[in-house]
Amino acid sequence: MVPQGKKFPGIRNHMQKNIGDVYKNMDLTCETFPSDDTVNPKAYLDAISQFDAGDVAIIFTPDDTHYDIAMACIDKGMHVMVTKPIVQTLEHHINLINAARAKNVLVSMEVHKRWDPFYADARDRARSQFGNFQYMYAYMSQPKHQLETFKAWAGKSSDISYYLNSHHIDFSEWTLEGIARPVRVTGTSSTGVAHSKGMQTEDSITLTVQWENLSDKSLGCAVYTSSWVAPKGDVHSQQRFFYMGTNGEINVDQAHRGMTVAQDGKPFASVNPLFMKYTPTNGMFSGQGSYGVKSFECFVDACRAVNDGEKTVQDYDDGSLATVGTTVQGTAILEAGRLSLDADGQPMDIIYGEDGHTPIGIKPHQF
Repeated sequence: MVPQGKKFPGIRNHMQKNIGDVYKNMDLTCETFPSDDTVNPKAYLDAISQFDAGDVAIIFTPDDTHYDIAMACIDKGMHVMVTKPIVQTLEHHINLINAARAKNVLVSMEVHKRWDPFYADARDRARSQFGNFQYMYAYMSQPKHQLETFKAWAGKSSDISYYLNSHHIDFSEWTLEGIARPVRVTGTSSTGVAHSKGMQTEDSITLTVQWENLSDKSLGCAVYTSSWVAPKGDVHSQQRFFYMGTNGEINVDQAHRGMTVAQDGKPFASVNPLFMKYTPTNGMFSGQGSYGVKSFECFVDACRAVNDGEKTVQDYDDGSLATVGTTVQGTAILEAGRLSLDADGQPMDIIYGEDGHTPIGIKPHQF
């Protein structure tokens, strides 16, 4: 479903060129809403009406549309996966939790880095060997032509922090669950390139987040930077982080996995088949083991297990999926970052409820 039905012919041509013409035996048949000659922002309601309770909805739409579509799917009794960020505000996130609980459906965020073996191992090492949290620096970028790709919403309904910082913020929340919690967020930015194109949005956004270790109230600091004005390089997206605990540290460069490709007529590239193996095997798609696929496969398997009574929705709050109930801190960080940017860099404090784990509000820090 996309609201602009007139885009569907181009989408079908794109899928045929990049999937149907590349791999054997790939059926690209699908129903689309609305019709090809229609524009309807509520087309998702027509699509949802074709499904039953217990079916699966996967939402990959502009950030500001996630909430309404997800709530409608939950109301139908469907299990829902939403691309990051799951929503943009703490209020909406808490509403999703309550709605999912009322309907007993599985709601999760799609963050494929959790299935990256490098990131998964880094997480387990940090949790089991590195002690309390001390410091993290994370960077993720995309080339500046992405500003043109996303010009319909860039700076209007979302920003580069929601789009890219969400990845490493989720890694932190996943890693530090039960170890530390975010308590303060300060946002700063770089500008110039987007403004020169007539787009009122930041080029790069840095969120500095103070984390409080739960065992002794000591503090750690994380710096998350994202940009969509990088020059075109050997990868589409630079992405890396450094993590340090009281007992150890780790560096991960997801962009460079030790595999480079040079080919006539194409630019030099560092490739990562761990994320997605695009090259066919004997003409067939063979990327099923890639973590870009595993992220979806594991969610669908979980939905089947819930439908069959083998698992409960609550069973997946153990970190095996990025469930709506275990990703609240990430949404609080992202919203607090946006609020800080809009307040000329004033720090924002994250407020917690009685459990001391789930954020319930955000307020400007008073010095």
